[in-house]
Amino acid sequence: MQERLEQIKKQLHSEQFKLTPQREATLRVLLENEESHLSAEEIFMLVKQKSPDIGLATVYRTLDLLCDLKIIEKLNFGDGVARYEFRTDDHPHHHHHLICLKCGSLSEIEDMLDDLEERVERDHKFKIVDHRVSFLGYCENCQSEAE
Repeated sequence: MQERLEQIKKQLHSEQFKLTPQREATLRVLLENEESHLSAEEIFMLVKQKSPDIGLATVYRTLDLLCDLKIIEKLNFGDGVARYEFRTDDHPHHHHHLICLKCGSLSEIEDMLDDLEERVERDHKFKIVDHRVSFLGYCENCQSEAE
């Protein structure tokens, strides 16, 4: 985690921003909960445990800055709550999401659309820079509860 934090610190500095204690606390929460797709409010509650003096507006500003710098991505899964996850430079759309309509659970699956993406680019002469796919349905637990 420290290595990724240093990497992000360098990126911030290259864009003329500092890694303030508030930004570091927010980044640490994001790194510690990388698989969780946390909302801003969830991030705030976890940051508040580490830095009791931090305000919700500071967390929002930090998240906005990290999104602007393409360090994290703001996701909308159709439930009215923005969630956040880290971006990767090598392949920005490296996975897709499975969203349970009953319990709201989120799971990730690997990107299986590379061939389709190449075909769309070729057939439609359209340069794709990103795509997002969310599959909506019912997780295994919710399916078995309905039976």
